[in-house]
Amino acid sequence: MRRIAPDRADLLSIIGEVFREHGYEGASLALIGAATGLGKGSLYHFFPGGKEEMAAAIIAHIDGWFEENVFVPLQDRADPHAGIERMLEATDRYFRSGRRVCLIGAFALDESRDLFAKAIKSYFGRWVAHLAEALTRTGHSPARADELAEETVCAIQGALTLGRAFDDTAVFSRALQRARAALG
Repeated sequence: MRRIAPDRADLLSIIGEVFREHGYEGASLALIGAATGLGKGSLYHFFPGGKEEMAAAIIAHIDGWFEENVFVPLQDRADPHAGIERMLEATDRYFRSGRRVCLIGAFALDESRDLFAKAIKSYFGRWVAHLAEALTRTGHSPARADELAEETVCAIQGALTLGRAFDDTAVFSRALQRARAALG
């Protein structure tokens, strides 16, 4: 029986979960093949650049999701408070209320960082910058908005790590509640 190839978005999601579980270095082609049901030849057909191309495509895919669901709402000029709330809701959805590791954050921490430094810096930098701009539109001084934006992204990322370390997703939920109060 002939297999039907997964579409690229589904494939990126599956491979992303392998990277989340094993890290960039630990995610062998054998593990990726087992998760996707594809052999090495098929994986190289989709990603001629191998694992590095896979990771770059996953980062771009995540970045696109955040652009649409997190960064664009923060640019809401009519109601920046609503944009901030949509950012918090989307963040909670994406990280599955703390049950999902931030893959871009994980890449920033492991040895693959140098391979993807520009994309990682852009992702986090845009998140902080868009949030700071929204906070300025709510009446915060630019300096205070920058501080709050950086603290919020740090709190989200830290809560993901701490929640995983404690095996307690409530850590993430509490962090989002505190962020909501601080940003409101």
